[in-house]
Amino acid sequence: MGGAIGEILPLALGIAISPIPIIATILMLLSPKARVTSVGFLLGWIVGIVVAVVAFTLLSSVLPQDDPDATRPIQGIVQLLLGALLLLLAVKQWRGRPREGETPALPKWMQAIDKVTFPVALGLGFLMSALNPKNLIMAAGAGVAIGSAALETGTTILVIVVFTLIAACTVAVPVIGYLIAAEKLRSPLDGLRSWLQRENPVIMAVLLLVIGISMIGKGIGSF
Repeated sequence: MGGAIGEILPLALGIAISPIPIIATILMLLSPKARVTSVGFLLGWIVGIVVAVVAFTLLSSVLPQDDPDATRPIQGIVQLLLGALLLLLAVKQWRGRPREGETPALPKWMQAIDKVTFPVALGLGFLMSALNPKNLIMAAGAGVAIGSAALETGTTILVIVVFTLIAACTVAVPVIGYLIAAEKLRSPLDGLRSWLQRENPVIMAVLLLVIGISMIGKGIGSF
């Protein structure tokens, strides 16, 4: 189990550090319906992560199991492809970074976040975690690592829980903190939102580059 957790840890952190869902969470916490929409978004975010990683774990687990000391070309090819996709996304993020003195604009759906209801927030959280290309690639990498580890069912579930807790922590912590101490967190959250909005492309570019190189390295090691 320790080996599997070591494999998925950087991928879970990759999802956790993604600035866009954190910004969305903060905007919801600063909106009039903060408690309702933020909880809905958090639930959708967690469910989306679980669905994505479980799906790829099941797909990976049906691949033929080889001798542990033998090469694993199928797993290696999948990891190489995922790593290459992450590198492409890193380049795209870097090229899309705002120039000096330029203020990045929020997406239109974020500008209308004050009008979001609980079902919409729930669906938005699910879509952003389960179908976002960057998160989907990382969930696929985690699923490949977990499924190919040939763990017992209970251990597999535990590893998925660990992955989900880490991946969802950056959305869960501000939501839970706001529910406990709303007024004290309002000003820090607003400052954090502004910083993340400005630095989002650079953060994601560096993150995707590191994880992509790591994934390619693991893929090469499978041959």
